[in-house]
Amino acid sequence: MATKCENCPLRKKDLFVPMTREDAAVMQKFKMGELVVDPGTPILMEGSNSPQLYTALRGMGLRYKHLENGRRQVVNMILPGDFIGLQASVMGEMGHSVEATTHMTLCVFDRSALWGFYRDSPSRAYAMTWLAATEEHFLGDALMTLGQRSASEAVAWALAKIYLRGDHIGLVKNGQMPLPYRQQDLADALGLSLVHTNKVLATIRKSQLASWSDGILSVNDLDGLCELAMLDSKTVRQRPLI
Repeated sequence: MATKCENCPLRKKDLFVPMTREDAAVMQKFKMGELVVDPGTPILMEGSNSPQLYTALRGMGLRYKHLENGRRQVVNMILPGDFIGLQASVMGEMGHSVEATTHMTLCVFDRSALWGFYRDSPSRAYAMTWLAATEEHFLGDALMTLGQRSASEAVAWALAKIYLRGDHIGLVKNGQMPLPYRQQDLADALGLSLVHTNKVLATIRKSQLASWSDGILSVNDLDGLCELAMLDSKTVRQRPLI
């Protein structure tokens, strides 16, 4: 059975701004149901105009773009709590594709009801706008990483960002969290070759900062990893949950 918004397990996570009972009721009215997808399933395609919006309830995925020659740029990694598809609602079509990396459960919302949602629920609509602005801020950080951080700094930045996010949604246990992506996904996110990414990960592992193997990210020295990444470990901010 679909999870009721008032019982959403994500509401209890540190990452998310507390949702009132009234907010949960608004979201329940907006929610159409849930969709369960297998690993590798396309959720949204670049250039498409999907009638649905989604929130990742469980599982992980990828946002990415393809060049005409087939090369891929990973935009970011989707974790539980991420809102998917707003771009198509505003721009008319998706500027990137979204694919499930693991089994995922998605909360499904009716895109045609979005403007009524903005009209009737301004506080929830503001939360959605805040998420869009945060996404833009993240892309600015990612662009700076691609342009100004060294390969070691960039890989450390990506691992630290993911780990901090995972910690705030309860995925970290004893310094470890599931990270079921491929090294190629990380390489495509950071504009590095797979060989270079592998070498940098080996260097970070030898430095005893962090290691990533068999789908598990282990962080031994978070302060040291953040120092290498030039990232403040205290910068994680609470965000709204849609």
